[in-house]
Formats: sequence, C-alpha cells, structure tokens
Amino acid sequence: MASSSNTANHPLSGIRVVEFAGLAPGPFAGLILADWGADVIRIDRPPSSSSVTAEVPPDVLARDKRSIAVDPKVPSGLAVIKRLVSTADVLIEPFRPGVMERLGLGPEVFLGGKDSSERGLNEKLVYARLVGFSRTGSHKDIAGHDLNYLALSGVLSLLPGRPDQPSFPLNLLADFAGGGLMCAFGVLLALYERSRSSRGQVVDTDMVSATRYISSFALINSFTASTTPSLPTQSVSGKDASSRMQNLLDGGAPFYAIYTCTDGKCFSVACLEPRFYKVFLEAFLAALPSEYKSEWVPTLVRQHRREEWSRLREFLERGFRLYDRAHWTKVFQGKDACAVPVLTPHEASILMESDASPPPHPRLTRTPAKSLPAIPATATAARYSLQPGADTEVILNELGYSDKEQELLARDGALGRLHCSAKL
Repeated sequence: MASSSNTANHPLSGIRVVEFAGLAPGPFAGLILADWGADVIRIDRPPSSSSVTAEVPPDVLARDKRSIAVDPKVPSGLAVIKRLVSTADVLIEPFRPGVMERLGLGPEVFLGGKDSSERGLNEKLVYARLVGFSRTGSHKDIAGHDLNYLALSGVLSLLPGRPDQPSFPLNLLADFAGGGLMCAFGVLLALYERSRSSRGQVVDTDMVSATRYISSFALINSFTASTTPSLPTQSVSGKDASSRMQNLLDGGAPFYAIYTCTDGKCFSVACLEPRFYKVFLEAFLAALPSEYKSEWVPTLVRQHRREEWSRLREFLERGFRLYDRAHWTKVFQGKDACAVPVLTPHEASILMESDASPPPHPRLTRTPAKSLPAIPATATAARYSLQPGADTEVILNELGYSDKEQELLARDGALGRLHCSAKL
C-alpha cells in the first residue's frame, strides 16, 4: 500500500524502522509506528520457484510500509541487511529465540558486546524482540499461537464462556494487545530514553508476560476477591470467588451480559453501578407489556443478590426476545443505562464514519497520525497488503548500491531467483 502523507509533521517523522516479516503481532507493532510517521521497511523472504505458489495469508497490516526482499542466508544478502539496519532507529524481529543470532544478526552485532571495547554497527538502535513464550521458560523453544499464550497467562481461565470452559476473544489479547501494542509501547519508551542517553537497547516482549501485565486488574482481583467479603465480587454458595462465571465481569452477573433480540441480533448490558442499573431497569420495565410483569419483577435492591441472578437473567432474556434490536436501541437511546446494541463491523464503520480499516488512535491535535487512504468496504485483502520486495531497488539505491552492485546481488541469489531472472 502506498504511503499517504510522508511530508506532514507526525510524531515519528524521521524515525526509520526495519521490520522482519512475520504474522499478526510484529506487523501490528510496525503499523502503529508507520501510522505515526515512521518510515517502516519490511524485510521479506525473496520469492523463489518453491514459494511462488505457496498460500501465504496477505499481511493486511502493511499500510504505509515499504518492502525489500533479501535473503540473509546468502552472504551478500546478509551484508545488505546489516547495512540497512545500520541506518535504522528501530528493528522489530518476531522469531523464536536464537534465530537472529544464528543468522548473524543478534543484538550484539549492532549494539556491541558486554565488553565496551566490542563496538556495534549501530549502538543507537532500539532492538525490539517479540516472542510468544518467555525467553527463559520451559516453553521458549516450541511453537505457539495467541490461544496458547493466553492459556499460560492465567487470563483465559477467567474469561466468560460455558460453565465448564472459557471462550477466547479471537486473537486480540495476546497477539495484538500483549504482543504488537506492548512491543510498540516498549519501542517508544526506548526511543524516549535514547533522547537522553544517546544509546539504544533491547526491548524484549513476550506475549504471555505482556498479556498478564495488561490483565493486572483481573488477575489481582482473582487473588483478592475471596479475602474481601465486603466486595460485590463475593461468590455464592461458599465457592471460591476466583471461579469463572461467578463474578461481575466474567459472565456471572446478568446485568453485565449480552442478550439476543427477536431478530437474532444482540444487545449489550453493562449497568454495574446501582445508579445506572436503576436507569436501565426503569427503561426496560417500561418497555415491557403489562402481562409480562404480573409475577416476579426485579428491583434495584435485588441487584447484587446472587441467589436471584439466575432468575434475573431469565427475566432479561425473555424480555429482550420480545422485540428486535432496533426497538431496544430506541428504548435506551440517550439514557445512562449502559445498554447499547452489538454492531457488526460494517455497522460500526458507518457509526464511526470510517471504512473497513480503523483510523489510528488516540488523536493528537498538533501532530496527528497519517490520514488513511480511502478504501471501499468491498475491497479485498490484497488492497491492504504489500507485495514482498515491491521497493527492493528503491531501497538498495537509498543504501548506496549501484546498478552493477545490484546485478551482483541478483547473481548471488541474495534477491531471490525471480529477481535474478528479471535483472539478467
């Protein structure tokens, strides 16, 4: 995807980032930096006869990035990468422990060794490492994905789902919040510190630890709830208060839940505080037919009576199924009831006046993020992706490689077989 506005005064203008191609979390970290003005160059594997037809999911997080395709296993290709990283402020690598070292691209190559006499190629580099499992734990050398990291973090066991099994929120928590976002945050911290010390450093992010950190509120409360009986998180029937789906935020409370309307669409209810529950209850009851309220009716004082939660949930479920989502939206419109419809991605994009690609956030008033190119909602994934090696020649020119030197790189196979054929 072409850059949309490279000349504006963005917070990270002038910062060069080298991102080794990977899956979701690494590209998202690079996307965040690119959105705020950094020049992000992705290093891709060169195409070859064996990989041309391979099914590789398109990287839809490639906005405002450039790509160079070069093989680090070819000596001349390794030299290109070293020269490129030597010009960078940030490097993002998403590989398992030891991969970069085996390639000859470990942190000491650029930052120098522990002995101050061992100088590095770029001692101001922020070297960001992003892995799933901790680099020192028993899982460090095995494969994993978001769900595995979430499972080991202790957070998955706290999430809603069925009474006998939790559910998971796509791959948002570990991959994107714990992975990409926390990695980008670490990069920004290191860049800020560098402005004082003029020295780079390693930013080490693992998704298990990062997921635990962003879930501090839930994890701490899971330990303290059973020792604080006065809190409304106290469990019923003498069960451990840390047990899932027994508490306010884990699907246990009927006033913090999702309900299905008569049209099959859903509505969210999150009126935790009594003042909001009061507003919700008044509006909800007023919308029901009189015969529906002939028997048991919930009241404000019963909100935290856990022995009545199952009855309250049944009451709300039956009530919401009386009307469609549009009707309930009108009922709660403008009210402090903490009740809003569950929108589809398309509906949400219309509400937020954006296309399928959410704009950068937060908004800065003086030095904003880049403006996004207009992309129709019907666009395919290819519209968001970046062709591997699309900017190879331009980047090589920027690095000072002459046409003759580029031909030699192609002959060496450093740029892949297809590039070699094209050059020759």
